[in-house]
Amino acid sequence: MKAKLICCALGFIVVCVASGSVRADDPLPSWNDTAPKKAIIAFVEKVTKEGSPDFVRPEERIATFDNDGTLWAEKPIYFQFQFAIDRVKALASRHPEWKPRPPFNYILAGNMKALLANAKSMMALMAVSHSGRTTDEFEKIVKEWLHTAKHPKTGRLYTQIVYQPMLELLAYLRANEFKTFIVSGGGVEFMRCFAEQTYGIPPQQVVGSSSKMKYEIRDGKPLLLRLPEVQFIDDKQGKPIGIETFIGRRPIAAFGNSDGDQQMLEWTAAGQGVRFMALVHHDDAEREWAYDRKSDIGRLDKAWDEANAKGWTVVSMKDDWKTIFPTTNQ
Repeated sequence: MKAKLICCALGFIVVCVASGSVRADDPLPSWNDTAPKKAIIAFVEKVTKEGSPDFVRPEERIATFDNDGTLWAEKPIYFQFQFAIDRVKALASRHPEWKPRPPFNYILAGNMKALLANAKSMMALMAVSHSGRTTDEFEKIVKEWLHTAKHPKTGRLYTQIVYQPMLELLAYLRANEFKTFIVSGGGVEFMRCFAEQTYGIPPQQVVGSSSKMKYEIRDGKPLLLRLPEVQFIDDKQGKPIGIETFIGRRPIAAFGNSDGDQQMLEWTAAGQGVRFMALVHHDDAEREWAYDRKSDIGRLDKAWDEANAKGWTVVSMKDDWKTIFPTTNQ
């Protein structure tokens, strides 16, 4: 059998040209040899084996991933929310009118409890902190923040608070000719600033919430200006809509961690042929955080019940992952 070697983040993987499948001694080294790892590998082998009744053509091998809580952490608050808070602080001197107005006054007074208790805080902050700039200006601001801002608990850059087992999973799927997409409630322009470098997912394969934009000509040059209005919310029922609108193919595999991902997994499961649906369960208080049904962020309640009822894979961080975060930024 003819074979060739491909070098990737996991090392050297043998590609069996005759069958089209990709094999490695251990394609998921940061995963324990428990049921989820075995199920993932069995699924990939089924859909990549030519001649098998479960074979899926490479162009149809679509895998979608939520971002917050699935590919990187989401505690103590969503990282994009922290970016918005930091932007308000940076711009506050130019806007004295913010001082008495919620939610800005909560930020300026350091009252995080009041800020998080206000359900409209996030949207208000996003509208102010993410608008009024061209797309190029916004990208520059986000990238500068990502290169300097550090997570309050770990002291790492936010792009270092990613999950090593999921990085391996992304690489394993791509080595087997899957296209990997982010489908997240986070802002699409925000995620596109780091998705390729951090996950190997190019900007055109990132689906997320978006704001309205305006096309303008300034000094003879065209630009796109971000407006303080919501265009699309890519969460819950919005995720299948986003998949259909921006990807155009139903995934054969979908990964999430919360009730916000339930509809994406339902949509994936409803397709024909073999499918794989998985939820990451945050149950490791020692190495990360432990939260699920009563959490204000990343609540896993109804989706967990559905996963148990329908036989979806539930990945325990505590039991199924040898390690949580990479030793260095990737």
